[in-house]
Amino acid sequence: MNAPSAPVVLITGAARRVGAEIARTLHAAGARIALHCRASRAEAEDLAAGLNGLRPDSAAVFAADLLDLAALPPLVEAVVARFGRLDALVNNASSFYATKVGAVDTAIWDDLLGSNLRAPFFLAQAAAPHLAASNGSIVNITDIHAERPLKGYPVYCAAKAGLLGLTRALAQELGPRVRVNAVAPGAIEWPQGTDDFPPAERAAIIEHSLLKRVGSPADIARTVKFLIFDAPYVTGQVINVDGGRTAHL
Repeated sequence: MNAPSAPVVLITGAARRVGAEIARTLHAAGARIALHCRASRAEAEDLAAGLNGLRPDSAAVFAADLLDLAALPPLVEAVVARFGRLDALVNNASSFYATKVGAVDTAIWDDLLGSNLRAPFFLAQAAAPHLAASNGSIVNITDIHAERPLKGYPVYCAAKAGLLGLTRALAQELGPRVRVNAVAPGAIEWPQGTDDFPPAERAAIIEHSLLKRVGSPADIARTVKFLIFDAPYVTGQVINVDGGRTAHL
């Protein structure tokens, strides 16, 4: 069984892809993991079962729609009720798709701003007292295009730019008890179920990076782990994990 003092981390969008890798990496570092999901409940439960198989009672699944503001404080409280504490919040869940100017409606705006900016703020607000009690931290997953917009994705880029600014603002608001940082991925995993990035465009993106290769979810997960467990004097910062792409983008 896990000691009650083992740190507890809530990860949004933890069922698949980068979120799942963050969960596995932090779990391997000794954390108890609160896996948030919305529609991917089966995948989240499979991940939790695997983690609990490695260390009993070390992971649990919490389902919530992050666009429903009323569901966010109960999500945090459910995690604290289950594990007895909260040491870190990783705002990983995100919507991502192209938005052509002239075809954006309020539903698109609310979805992209809601998942990428509004939910991280209100989750941070709900989690702040618990994080302060444990001298904890928040890590927001932003995007290199928060500072260097990607053509065709103006609403997504605006939302991530807001999250980057929110990271620095919350570092001021919640310090000194709570550290707040961000990780900005570059080309890590191509979006599933979309033809927005055809092979030639993907090759051009890779060629433009200094390391000439796509990154992996593990690259993001290791950086999140560093910020949560190994960076007690780091706050208000964003780390670009992009193979050097933004060094000359």
